[in-house]
Parts: sequence; C-alpha cells; structure tokens
Amino acid sequence: MFVYWLMFFIPVFALFSPSRMTTNARDWSLRAICILFTFFIGLRYEVGGDWFVYAHYYQAAVGQTLLDLIPQRDPAYEFLTWLAASYDWGVSSVNLICAAVVMVGVYHFCRRQPQPWLALIVAVPYMLIVFAMGYTRQSAALGFELLALLALGDGRLQRFFILIVCAALFHKSAVVLLPLWILASTNRPLWLMFAMIGMSVLIAGVLLLEQSEALINTYSGMQSEGGAIRVAMNAIPAVMFLIFSKRFAPLIHERKLWTWMAIFSLVCIPLLPLAPAATDRIALYFLPIQIFVFSRIGRFFRQTINYSAAVFFIVAGYGLVLWVLLNKATNVSVFWVPYNSVAFPW
Repeated sequence: MFVYWLMFFIPVFALFSPSRMTTNARDWSLRAICILFTFFIGLRYEVGGDWFVYAHYYQAAVGQTLLDLIPQRDPAYEFLTWLAASYDWGVSSVNLICAAVVMVGVYHFCRRQPQPWLALIVAVPYMLIVFAMGYTRQSAALGFELLALLALGDGRLQRFFILIVCAALFHKSAVVLLPLWILASTNRPLWLMFAMIGMSVLIAGVLLLEQSEALINTYSGMQSEGGAIRVAMNAIPAVMFLIFSKRFAPLIHERKLWTWMAIFSLVCIPLLPLAPAATDRIALYFLPIQIFVFSRIGRFFRQTINYSAAVFFIVAGYGLVLWVLLNKATNVSVFWVPYNSVAFPW
C-alpha cells in the first residue's frame, strides 16, 4: 500500500507546505510528480483489474499482423499492442504509454485549476489508482478527454472534436462525449450545428457499428460493484455546480460545458439500476467534474479559516475514500494489494 499512500501524500504535502512556490516552480514540480506517477501506473506488475486481460491480449498479438488485430477491439490500443509485440517490448511498454497519455491529460487539467495540488489530490484515489491502473484503454481515452475539455472550455471546438476522436480510438465508449461538441457550443451558425451533428453521428457509427452487438452483450447483463458510490461521487459536485455555476465558471463557454457535464453526471443515477455496468463505465468519463468543482471551493469563502476548513475536509474525505478502497473494496487483495512493479519491488 506504500505506493498508493505515497501518491496521495505527495500532493497533500505540496498543498500544505508552509513555503510558497512561484508559478513556474509549481508547474515544474507538478510536471515531475506526474512523471513519477506515470512510472507507478505504467510499470505496475499484475496490478489492476484488467492487467491479466491485457497481458493475454499482448500474448495473442505475438505473430499477428496489424490488419488482423485492429478490427478486434480499439484501433489505437491494438496498434500499440502490435508494435510492442513485434519488437518484444512487453505488455508494460503498452501500459507505460497509456499511463503517459492519461498523466499528460491530468497534468494539463490540474495545472489549469485554481488549486492544482488540491485538484491532483482529488484525482489520486479513484481517477489514478482505480481507473488508470484498472482500465488501461479507457484511462488513455480519459487523458485525451481531459485535454478536450480544456479545449472546449476555451471555445476551441475543432480541437475538442479531434481529441475526442483520439480518445474513441483507444476506447469506443468515448463517443458518448461527442454531443458536448454541440451542446456546449454558443452562437454558432445553424449550418455549422447540422454539420457538427452529422460528423458526430458518422464518427460514432464508424466506431461502434461493427462491435455494437459485442458491446451490448458485454455490458447488458453485468453488475458493477461500487457503481452507486462512484456515481454518487460525481453527483455531489454536479449538484454543487448547478446551484452555484456562475461562481465555479464565470466564462460562458466554460459554464455551458460544465453545466452539461453536471447534468450527465446526474442522469447516471436513474440509469444505474437499468444497466449497472454500462452506466458505471460511462460515469467514469464524468470524473473530471470532481476535480473541477472541488479545486474551486475557495470561491465560496472570503475568510481564510473557512477556506482552510473546507480544503481540510476535501483532503480528509478523499483520504477516507482511498482508505476504504485499499481496505474494504472487493478484490482489492487480488488486483491491487500488494503493489508490484517490473522496475522496483515494494
């Protein structure tokens, strides 16, 4: 468990450090920590719920051609697997590249928040330890999503679209984010809106049509342990945002985007009993709302003592989340504890 708690307490120490960094020093420190986390996530060995599945995919790719592999699952991940298998780099090389993708997204997303260290603290327990270490393909998609959300918040629609397509090439479920391209747009010509809708439908169809039956069969009958808790973790900041949206996001582009992110987070609640596994998987894409909202908690408090108390409760709350995950979660002793690495034993 040492590595997991180390990942949590490094940003905690930075947040509560009595010495104040310059913006440049903070950015370099944040970058160095994200690189360290990349190695923790990418070089894990037999850690994470999907580790053995991806190890099997890697072994199955040995001796296969790229054209044989790409139609099977997600094109970008299959390309990485084929490349690693062709040069005998090992499955950890694929994990490391995917970890780098998600941590690039986390770095840039946290860096843009009012409290980058608090944003990283919120990300560690579930987004990095559970999600990035347990859902390799989808976590890479999350990395592109985080960059895409920043682009859309700045009103850069074309950049958002390209990044979401990249995300979908790692995990097809990321196409559910394409409607944000339309919903978060402001003052766009009618012809452009129709063009955006048409392109979104086309991309979604190309990516999902061939494997739609397999996806339905995979998720329709599955149950998801802890899905209600994860959906609730998104719902709390979503409600906070909808009530105080102007405080959280003064800019119209940003506010419209996160209003829809909050709405979709709440829509997952009634959908959870109908399709637990599928809803839980889709809700993972709305995890960024936790970072966005809680890193802006300072906008509610004029007095330092009240702000400090709020930050303390957020840190303590996510520390409790991590403790529960490491001590009470189903299969934690099978897939997460102890932490093992191909580079260094712990």
